[in-house]
Amino acid sequence: MEIKEYEVYTHQETQALLKVSSSTVTRMIKKGLMRTAKVGKQYRILGKELLRLVSPKLEDKAGKLYNKARKWMHKGIDDKSR
Repeated sequence: MEIKEYEVYTHQETQALLKVSSSTVTRMIKKGLMRTAKVGKQYRILGKELLRLVSPKLEDKAGKLYNKARKWMHKGIDDKSR
């Protein structure tokens, strides 16, 4: 299945495209990892947003933030042990 940049996807279509559970999609929306538009009681997700989620650049950015936080945490632990 191909994600089209300007296509609008439903919650269920997003779940199928990302191959995750319904609760995972909901959690991603509520945590702000995925920007959506709410139409009535349903979410709509732009294909561009899904492409941003699966982008290697985003994954790289998340990895860099994780490593930075890890270094910060270890630095704090090392300082306390002295």
